[in-house]
Amino acid sequence: MTRARYQQVSLQDTPYYHCISRCVRRAYLCGDDPLTGKNFDHRKQWLVTRIKQLATNFSIDICAYAVMSNHYHLVLHVDKIQADAWNDDEVLKRWREVFPRNGVLIETLMKNNSSRAAQKLLVQNIALWRERLTDISWFMRCLNETMARQANREDDCSGRFWEGRFKSQALLDEKALVTCMAYVDLNPIRAHATDSLETSDFTSIQERLIQHAKKSKSRSYRQHRLLTRRSSKHLIGRQSVRQAQLMPLANPAETTAATLPISQQNYFDLLEITCKSLQLERAERSKYLTSLVDKQYLLHDLGIHAEGWLDSVSAFHKYYGIAVGSESALVNFQESRIKSGVKFKHPHKWIRGVHSSRLLFVT
Repeated sequence: MTRARYQQVSLQDTPYYHCISRCVRRAYLCGDDPLTGKNFDHRKQWLVTRIKQLATNFSIDICAYAVMSNHYHLVLHVDKIQADAWNDDEVLKRWREVFPRNGVLIETLMKNNSSRAAQKLLVQNIALWRERLTDISWFMRCLNETMARQANREDDCSGRFWEGRFKSQALLDEKALVTCMAYVDLNPIRAHATDSLETSDFTSIQERLIQHAKKSKSRSYRQHRLLTRRSSKHLIGRQSVRQAQLMPLANPAETTAATLPISQQNYFDLLEITCKSLQLERAERSKYLTSLVDKQYLLHDLGIHAEGWLDSVSAFHKYYGIAVGSESALVNFQESRIKSGVKFKHPHKWIRGVHSSRLLFVT
């Protein structure tokens, strides 16, 4: 049953969310369309650029992304504290960059200093726009609407481009966040579109590897190859427009809350082992699972079982519903939704994902 977005997104429970949008009418977001023979790879750049443009104005960070042939994944972090700290001028500036046509309205209201009605309307709009700049639904709306218009214009057609509403999952704890990020970054590997992290074009893991290679004083052969890839040149040179950076991974040398709960090297190592394992048949995966168990420190601090890791990043979408996390986190999320007024046919009968969380996460 379709549920209202406010019943699925609760910033009181978690600021992290996994979002997915898929194309309809057998449309191709990018890649090679087998029906027409056309190549739409340039649309990947449209999408990534738009995501980062919006992130510079919204109080939303990009944790991970992956652009596939007919859908894309995003892992987002809503920074409500940052938005509350903005002054009114900052809110107006950011909103005007997202919606330039509202500039005339803003200027008119600001010029009418003597009008109480105009000033009251301005104050109301600022409060409304501040809230919308932390709203995932508005972020996805601005992203999908722009992409749909550009794609329809290029295809010389009209109508829906996206498959209804985007899907969202609440990531309730650090375990769920890292698992979901890995699932998103490994999308091209699972789809057999590529065989390495460096060649996973238009994914956040490739971008993180490029940024790491650019900072390295002594580059390896793999790093040199990565920096000379034609398909990754958009991440190497200067951007023509202001774009947000990915939310940084944890750095032991810096103590700040604005980082993800796993270090860069641990994340790279974890995805490298998982990437190699996913390319093997199930019967041959034991040696890579052994190497993962040998390096349990990669998952131990997060409280994730090495034995269930591979299944989770392979079929993340099958194991969980609108929320992901440990058993206790899922139960608390369900109780929070019931208290907020969400109505269920059987509120205490079943929570999707509890059994899977028992296998994957340490309780």
